[in-house]
Amino acid sequence: MSEKTIPILPCRALPPVLDFYTALGFEVTYVQRSPNPYAVVERGGTELQFFAMKHYEPTGSISTCYVMTDDVDGLYEAFRAGLKATYGRIPTRGLPRVGPLKDMSYGVRQFLMTDPGGNCVRVGQRTGEDRPHGPAPEETFARALHHASLLADSKGDAAGAAKVVDRVLRLTDETPTPVQLLQLLVLRADLAGRLGDEEAAATALARATALDLTEAERDQGRDALTRLEDLRA
Repeated sequence: MSEKTIPILPCRALPPVLDFYTALGFEVTYVQRSPNPYAVVERGGTELQFFAMKHYEPTGSISTCYVMTDDVDGLYEAFRAGLKATYGRIPTRGLPRVGPLKDMSYGVRQFLMTDPGGNCVRVGQRTGEDRPHGPAPEETFARALHHASLLADSKGDAAGAAKVVDRVLRLTDETPTPVQLLQLLVLRADLAGRLGDEEAAATALARATALDLTEAERDQGRDALTRLEDLRA
């Protein structure tokens, strides 16, 4: 036996959704305009289907799906290149948007993207044996990054995540490593952008850009540096 699961996701209108996925390198393989707007996009082994509803509100969407790949870094770079070619930049806030690539605590390296219909597509690659969520890190700054990321991405609580980051950045009795500081500042800038706080975003970006990192630190913080590049653009 062989089975295949295909997500069917909502949107308000098909054209902006199809334009977004075309920019990512998907092919539109089917479009139905009436009686019910419906479309299919495919890229490699990934197939997504969409239906449109006139009164649907994308900003209130909670629909999501997960795409597993064996080359998440390559896919991330391909998607970023396609979006930059189409939109002139990497969209990092609002709809559509693409989040940072990061290593998760449960053995997956992933990024999140949200299309114009408000659908969150998680794209990930297993980095080891499957394992459930373990306890949060004990170290202060690693723990803050862990909790802030969960609040921002899993709960959609950008304000709560920003409070976590601000609290540890104000500490005077402990100091983050240069890479941790980079990660915290880039995350704070990202959150500020989502919250519409341009002043806080600019301050965090300036601090992150000014960090003097060694080559080893830049390599360790490459995901944050990629996100910094996107946010600055």
